[in-house]
Amino acid sequence: MVIKRIFDIVFSFLSLVLFTPLLLLLALLIRLDSKGPVIFKQSRVGKMNKDFNIFKFRTMIVNSEDKNLLTLGNNDKRITKLGCILRKYKLDELPQLINVLIGDMSFVGPRPELRHYVNLYSQSDLEVLAVKPGVTGLASIKYRHEAELLKSAENPEKFYIHSIMPDKLKLNKEYIKKRSLLFDIKLLLQTFTKIIVE
Repeated sequence: MVIKRIFDIVFSFLSLVLFTPLLLLLALLIRLDSKGPVIFKQSRVGKMNKDFNIFKFRTMIVNSEDKNLLTLGNNDKRITKLGCILRKYKLDELPQLINVLIGDMSFVGPRPELRHYVNLYSQSDLEVLAVKPGVTGLASIKYRHEAELLKSAENPEKFYIHSIMPDKLKLNKEYIKKRSLLFDIKLLLQTFTKIIVE
C-alpha cells in the first residue's frame, strides 16, 4: 500500500504537469460552451465510509444533478454539447488527478458511489469501502457505457440498483482480492486501450 501511494503521488503530479496545457484549454472551452463553473464538485463516499468531494470538468447544465441522480446516455438533455465529447473520451475525469494527489482517491480501485446508493449496501458490500476509491477499476472498464445501458432501461433507477450495482460490487470485491501494483498497471492500460479503441 505504501508503494501504491507513492505511485499515485508521483504519477498524479507528473500527469498534472504534463496535462496543464490541455486542462487550461478544456477549462476555457467549458466556459465558452455554457454558463457555470468549470469544475463540478460532488460528494461521494470514500475509504472507511467517509464522504469527500470528487472533482470533474462540468459536462452538464448547472444544478442538473438535483433533477436526477443517473445520467441517461449522451442524449440526456442536461449534458452540454462539449460535455458529450468530454464524457466520450473520459476527459471530464482529468481533475480527479487532484483527488489522487491529495489522497482521496487512487488511480485504480472501486469507483466512489453516491451516498444515496451506499445506504443500500448490505453489510458484506461495505467491504469495498476498505480501500480508496479509484479513477478506474474492473467495474469501470466493464461498465464504460453504463449511461447507454440505463437509457435503454424501462426504469433506469431500478435497473441500476438491482442489476448494475450488484455486479459492480461483485467486481469491486474481486479487485480487492487481486489488488497489487502490477494488477493496477494492467487495469490502467486496459482503460486507456478502451478509451482509444472505442
